[in-house]
Amino acid sequence: MTNDSSAKSVKPANQRGAARLAAVQALYQMDVGGSGVLEVVSEYETYRLGQEIDGDQYLKADPSWFRSIVSGVVRDQLKLDPMITKALQEGWTLSRLDSTVRAILRSGTFELIERKDVPIAVIVNEYVEIAQAFFEEEEPRLVNAVLDRIAKQVRPN
Repeated sequence: MTNDSSAKSVKPANQRGAARLAAVQALYQMDVGGSGVLEVVSEYETYRLGQEIDGDQYLKADPSWFRSIVSGVVRDQLKLDPMITKALQEGWTLSRLDSTVRAILRSGTFELIERKDVPIAVIVNEYVEIAQAFFEEEEPRLVNAVLDRIAKQVRPN
């Protein structure tokens, strides 16, 4: 938990990390609950980002970064999913993966394609760390391998 003064002094890079985590959570919520993008983005921006809920302090997040990931993944999902499926091990399908892993891979793939200003290592590491927050070993390794394959495809240099 953070107090108000430290929450206000969060560095912009950390606010992006918090936005990535919130985006994964929002995409998961949409996948599982069937909520719409506008409803979920509004809920997170109004009630979650930087707020305390039931004793848990949500990190201050860059709202525009959060919004761009969530809306971009929803907008580009028909382009992202085949890329992710192609990067999975043979015989694996995206639907076979846990909803959280799907949200992580979609968000990471979106950023690799759209945010050329952010180094590949930063994007991959951030999403591997998010996977580690939810899972033990196998899923973070899967996230690392898949995003690495996609990075080589979309940013060959």
